[in-house]
Amino acid sequence: MNIGRLCVIGVGLIGGSLARALRARGVVEEIVGCGRHTANLERAVELGVIDRYDTDPASAVKDADMVVVAVPLGNMATVFAAIAGHLADGAIVTDAGSAKQSVIDDAQAAFGGMPAWFVPGHPIAGTENSGVAASFAELFQGRRVILTPVDITGTDAIDRVTWMWRQAGADVVCMEPRHHDEVLAATSHLPHVLAYALVDRLARMGERDEIFEYAAGGFRDFTRIASSDPGMWRDICLCNAEALDQVLQAYREELAELHEALQQRDGERLLAVFGRAKAARDRYCDKTDNTES
Repeated sequence: MNIGRLCVIGVGLIGGSLARALRARGVVEEIVGCGRHTANLERAVELGVIDRYDTDPASAVKDADMVVVAVPLGNMATVFAAIAGHLADGAIVTDAGSAKQSVIDDAQAAFGGMPAWFVPGHPIAGTENSGVAASFAELFQGRRVILTPVDITGTDAIDRVTWMWRQAGADVVCMEPRHHDEVLAATSHLPHVLAYALVDRLARMGERDEIFEYAAGGFRDFTRIASSDPGMWRDICLCNAEALDQVLQAYREELAELHEALQQRDGERLLAVFGRAKAARDRYCDKTDNTES
């Protein structure tokens, strides 16, 4: 199996890293990049991430065997509409969006129904940096990629997308779309919201220079993801608002419990919460270190 022509729409951290990884493996003959910003695409050519580029999605996907749409969630519908009717026979399309039901809805609207050749996907990998200059071939090594096919999705399409991500070093699993959104709301989207909220709150406090000057390592580790692209995370939150709202409400209830324990100076209650949290993290997180920014 090989990819004759790969089209990456959105040549940033994710799209650029996938292109680098597949090129390093020698499993792709030509890589065409597409995006709105010519300077970023020219930089991608200079770095050897792509072979050429086109700013028109309809032209970029011409004769491509595999199309990867790695744009912000808010731009998915526009891209799908632009490439509809311009794909080669047998082409496979997949995406890298962090919320899957919204992507599926956008695909159905643009393509007049869910096509068998479209495989929704989500690589659980990233850093706080963005842009093609931040991309690197090893980004997906040992990371997890979740595919969320629907009933009509073709087996061959799933197999080809699975193969592609495995060539990039990823561990590929399948999940029902809405369940994916619920899980990611809790494990990725909520932490980003909390990090943004904490930094914003501290930045608006008095003596904020002193607060950040004396920030300890724990603060820096927890808030690293607040350096992620704000526009991208706005789109993620809006596209997964229902699931995120539910988990945010549950978190508010947990905070209320801690607040009450502090008011009552209830050390045993605090210890119980902290102990359960430590045990859970020690049990699960060290062996499932899949990060996303």
